[in-house]
Amino acid sequence: MKPIHFVSADEAVSHIKSGSHIHLSSVASVPHCLIQALCRRADAGDVRDLHFHHFHTEGPAPYSEPRYEGIFFDQGFFIGANVRPNVNAGYADYLPVHLGESAKLYRERIIPLGAALVNVSLPDENGMVSFGTSFDCSVAAVESADLVIGVVNPNVPFAYGDLVPLERFDYLVEDDAPLTTASFAEPTPVEMEIGRNCAALVEDGDCIQMGIGALPNALASQLGGHKNLGLHTEMFADGLLRLIKAGVINGANKKLDTGKVVASFLLGSQEVYSFIDHNPDVLMRDIAYTNNPFIIAQNPHMKAINSAVEVDITGQVCADSIGTRIFSGTGGQLEFVRGASMSEGGKSIIALASRTNKGRNKIVASLNPGGGVVTPRPDGHWFVTEYGAVDVYGRSLQDRAKLLISIAHPEDREMLDRQAFERFGPHYHNFSI
Repeated sequence: MKPIHFVSADEAVSHIKSGSHIHLSSVASVPHCLIQALCRRADAGDVRDLHFHHFHTEGPAPYSEPRYEGIFFDQGFFIGANVRPNVNAGYADYLPVHLGESAKLYRERIIPLGAALVNVSLPDENGMVSFGTSFDCSVAAVESADLVIGVVNPNVPFAYGDLVPLERFDYLVEDDAPLTTASFAEPTPVEMEIGRNCAALVEDGDCIQMGIGALPNALASQLGGHKNLGLHTEMFADGLLRLIKAGVINGANKKLDTGKVVASFLLGSQEVYSFIDHNPDVLMRDIAYTNNPFIIAQNPHMKAINSAVEVDITGQVCADSIGTRIFSGTGGQLEFVRGASMSEGGKSIIALASRTNKGRNKIVASLNPGGGVVTPRPDGHWFVTEYGAVDVYGRSLQDRAKLLISIAHPEDREMLDRQAFERFGPHYHNFSI
């Protein structure tokens, strides 16, 4: 292995040209030292017109702030809380893409990357480094960018999967900033009931996918009695880690990556990050692999469990926005919906509370004007609330309306039934499902 030569963050970013598109490693593993160095260049008037691309990021996000208008322009593939206000104010933007296809944007030069800025682990004995908790589209970025800058950080776990040689980096910077950790609120009674209803659709030996947050944790807490589950997912956190450590998730029945936990990025406690470090039972992979529906479908009995902002009575799923206000992104929802649907014995499940915390119904007659359809109604299968689970696949619009209204909040059902009658006409009440 050749000796590692480090430069300062300011030296490394001095080679980024104005007008460049820049990839940032994301989620818990953002290269903040390089971002700060770029801010110093910007404050000195030394650079302009930089376009940033990334999944959701944790921590400060000066690349989205009004003070850098004309210098930085953020165009994230998924919107986190740190950039959400600036996106909706127009100082930053959202680039809609299925997360699995974000790598394609780089590899096919649809987004011609001028630079990739990524956090990486310490190298192994062969001079290979790992992206740790943030493989996502960083693999494609490092392959595709004109300039590649790596921040070697001992806090980045060495996760097996799509590794990269040190020779691929143009400049290396040393940093020991801790990765961002996150904890999630304990599930509410409503979320626990939703978790129970989802868990009833999962059988021993199934392969599962879910995200992070209180609702996935509620589901994970209800799976403790299951056996031989597999995990193929975009990401996982502490709820699923408990199932892995308990042996509930062991991948024994997976046909692809048998015995392995497969993910692309992580956000959780330090325990999660330590768990993947040099762990041969975990594969952290390029998002183009984890989110490919044809890859997902190769594991039988795939159960993809995702959530929604709201669902209309025909089965359209809005998951990225509240009306015209962008909240998050399309993510990999449709990729996993379709992969699970193609899987032998698979099920796609959309889980949501019947109402928001403010008491607004989430099963609606029509989506909020401007709301984005992330999963189209032909792709809708199982829908779950705290009031039950229904399968709308192969059902007509009027059938779907009746089924979805049956799991809405009881106080909203009469209103929704009346709105369905107004939509579908007098024959709506003349048949039963």
